Amino acid sequence: MHVEEHKNVNSAKKADKKQRRCLAIIKSDCQVSSSEEPTIYLAVLNVGLSNGLTEECLLDATSKTGGKVTEVVMLPGKSYCFLVCSTLDDSRLIYLGMHNISTIGQQGAVAYLSYVKELPALAGKSDWNSPLPNGLQVMPDFVSEQEESELLKSISEDGRSTEGGTLKHRKVKHFGYEFLYGSNNVDPSKPLEQPIPSACDILWPRLESTASTWDWSTPDQLTVNEYEPGHGIPPHVDTHSAFLNPILSLSLQSEVVMDFRRGEEHVQVRLPRRSLLVMSGEARYDWTHGIRPKHIDVVPSASGGLTTQPRGKRTSLTFRRLRRSPCNCAYPTLCDTRQTKAPLELSSTLAEQAVSLEQQNVHEVYDKIADHFSETRHSPWPQVAQFLESFESQSVVLDVGCGNGKYLGCNPQILTIGCDRAQGLLSVGCSKGQNVFRCDCLSVPVRTSSIDGCISIAVIHHLATGERRLAALREMARVLRPGGRALVYVWAKDQRRNDKKSAYLRQNKAVNKERTTEQLQRQKQQHELEQLPNNTPLPVHTNRTEFQQQDVLVPWKTKDEQRTTFLRYYHVFEEQELENLVSQLPEVQLIKSYYDQGNHCVIFEKISQGTA
Repeated sequence: MHVEEHKNVNSAKKADKKQRRCLAIIKSDCQVSSSEEPTIYLAVLNVGLSNGLTEECLLDATSKTGGKVTEVVMLPGKSYCFLVCSTLDDSRLIYLGMHNISTIGQQGAVAYLSYVKELPALAGKSDWNSPLPNGLQVMPDFVSEQEESELLKSISEDGRSTEGGTLKHRKVKHFGYEFLYGSNNVDPSKPLEQPIPSACDILWPRLESTASTWDWSTPDQLTVNEYEPGHGIPPHVDTHSAFLNPILSLSLQSEVVMDFRRGEEHVQVRLPRRSLLVMSGEARYDWTHGIRPKHIDVVPSASGGLTTQPRGKRTSLTFRRLRRSPCNCAYPTLCDTRQTKAPLELSSTLAEQAVSLEQQNVHEVYDKIADHFSETRHSPWPQVAQFLESFESQSVVLDVGCGNGKYLGCNPQILTIGCDRAQGLLSVGCSKGQNVFRCDCLSVPVRTSSIDGCISIAVIHHLATGERRLAALREMARVLRPGGRALVYVWAKDQRRNDKKSAYLRQNKAVNKERTTEQLQRQKQQHELEQLPNNTPLPVHTNRTEFQQQDVLVPWKTKDEQRTTFLRYYHVFEEQELENLVSQLPEVQLIKSYYDQGNHCVIFEKISQGTA
C-alpha cells in the first residue's frame, strides 16, 4: 500500500470513529438517530454555536459543494447543528463535499457529517421566540454616531470611579450619586461633585411622549459600565427602594445580549449599538437582568435561525432617578420594601434574632440531619484540595466548620485539625480518628498567630448578619501566623457563570427540561415567606433553582419514610461581597478571589499581627 493510500485509510478510520462517538452524543442529547441511507437531513457532528460556528460560515461552506440548503438548525450551547437540504441530491452533494473535508471547525478542524432521520424536537424553540417582559422597550438608533462620540468623550473626562474604576468584570464610573455595590444602594445625603454630563441633555426631549407615564422626567444618577469582550454582570434587579421607575440604559460602541429572568422564565434581548433600553413596570421591578461573561453571543440570523456574533468593547450608560420614600410597587417578589418588612427593619430583626435564628435553623438542623448530610459530603472539591496540598510538610492547618472532616485527610504531609458546632458531624470525624473538637466559628479556642493555614468551606453563609460574618473572618485571621493563608468558600446568589449552570442547578432535572405553565405557577407558590417563631420573616427557597433573595431558608428533606423537611438559614453572597468583608481586615491581604461551582471564594494572607 502506498504511503498516501495508507494516510487516506487512517483518515477514514479516524472520521468513522469520530462520527460514531458524536452520533452517540446527539442521540443521547436530543433523540436524533443516524440513517444509513441519504435523507434531506444532515447533522454537522462536531461544530456548532458553542464553538463559534456562524450560520454565514456554514452556508458558505455548503454553497461550495453545489448543494442547496433550505434551513439551518443551530441549538444554543451545542457543538453540533443540522441542515435541511432541498433534495436528496443536494444532501448527497453537501455530505460528499464536506464530510472529513470542510475546515469550518475551531482552528481549522475538519467537520464530520452524517445523514439523520429527523430534526431534534427542540428545533425552532428558542428564548428568542419569547415575548418581551411587560414594560421592556428597546429603541434602536436612539443616538447618532456623532452623538455617540460626544457622549463617550464627556464621560471620559470626569466622574467618580468605583474602587479605582474596576470591578471584577468591568470598569465603572458614577455621576450625580455613587452606587454603593456593597449595599446595592445609594446615599442621598452624599451627592457627587460631578453631575450627569450636559452632553446627555439631548436624550430627554426624545422621550417626552413616553416619559409622561414615568415617575421622573430627567435622571439624577448615572452609572457608566465599560465592558471588554468576556466581561459581564450577574443577574440582578436595581434596588426598588433606591430608584424610581424606570431604568434607562444606552448601549454605545458595540451590541450585546442581555438576559431577563423571572423564576424559570427566560428572555434574551438583543441591545444594538446606540440603542436605548427602557425597563419600566414589570420589567423593572419583577425581572432580573444580567449579561453573561462571554466572548461570543448567540443571536438570531437573517434567515430566522441562530448564528454567533463576537463581542466588541461596549460602554453602557445607565440612567436612574433616586427614590426618597419607600417603594410602593405591586411586585413583592424582588422588592426590598414590600418583603413584609422594610430592608432596614428586616436587617435589624435579623441582628436582634441572629443567635436564636442560627441556633434553630442552622445548629439544631445539622444535628438532626447529620447522618444523611454526611452521606452527601464525601468528595473534596478540587481547588480546596489543591490549596491544602500547597502547604509545606508538617504545616498546621485548621478547618473551621469541618463538618464530617472530608478535607482533613487531603494532605497527609500536614497536621490538620477540625472544629464544628454540629456534634453529629463531629462524631463522624471522631470515628475516623481525626483531630476534631467542638466550638463556634465566632470563638475558636486556638492560640493567636499559631496556625499556618485555615479553610472555611460553606460556613459563614450560615451567619445571619454582616457583622457576624466579618467576625468569623476576623477570628480566622487572628489564629493565623504572619504569612499564614486562609481559604474561604461561600454560596453565591448567582448560580450561573460563563453561560454554565452550577452543579446545584444542574441537579434539578425538572428545571433543565421545558416547564409547563402549571409547573411554573407551582414554583412561584413555593416562594412564600416563612414566619419563624422568632418573628423573622424569610422566604423559603425552591431547591435547585436560582436564588431570588439573599437571606433565605433552604429546605433539606430527609430520606427516611417520614421525608421530614428541615429549613436551613443561608445568606447567599453577591459578587464582591466576600472581598469587601476581607478588605475590612487590616491585618490581612487578599491574594486571590474566584468563582467555583456556584461559590464565591477568597484566599487571603496575614501580613501583620493585627489585634488580638
